[in-house]
Amino acid sequence: MAKVIVLVEGYARQNADCLVASPTTVLIEDNGKRIIVDPGCNEKLLLVALKKQKIEPTDIDYIFLTHFHIDHLLNIRLFLGKDVIDVDTIYRGDSEYNYSKFLPGTSIEVVPTPGHAFEHASLLVKTGKGIVAVAGDLWWWVDKNQKTDLKTLINLVDPFSKSDAQLVASRELILTKADFVIPGHGKIFKVPKKEVDLWAVSKDRI
Repeated sequence: MAKVIVLVEGYARQNADCLVASPTTVLIEDNGKRIIVDPGCNEKLLLVALKKQKIEPTDIDYIFLTHFHIDHLLNIRLFLGKDVIDVDTIYRGDSEYNYSKFLPGTSIEVVPTPGHAFEHASLLVKTGKGIVAVAGDLWWWVDKNQKTDLKTLINLVDPFSKSDAQLVASRELILTKADFVIPGHGKIFKVPKKEVDLWAVSKDRI
């Protein structure tokens, strides 16, 4: 089974003159591979978190980006020479390689989840406690105003959404597949499974 560690819990705070934000950065260890998901833009927090895990940037195998917003990717500069991976492509220097379904050499499933951004993708990770979805900005909250009832999870307004219809469909997909969700900015939460199951049955009958 894979191991998932939240290195930096994502945050977003609205100040008087700007939005202050950096996403949740996750370390996944699976089949001898170490993957950093969304290294973020707060360099100090990330380096301190890696040090606590006794891991150097050189120990990382891949960097996975859920999408290309700068707050999620600025710290890739700390991982020079490492493969950077998105929803369907591995970037190695100036070379690009296509892949599909799983991160190379792992059991980590890559799921396209467009909406917040057209290229957005999430990861499904099988752990000893259940399936963890590293979901990027399918969900994010400002000023810790986090609510995780089913209605909110599906209908949460995203002011940066590229497609609300795609975003809702992507959220529905992840909620039916995962036991736990790590959002882009906020705390990990348990999927309200009974509610999701009832919702899925009702939807099928429409």
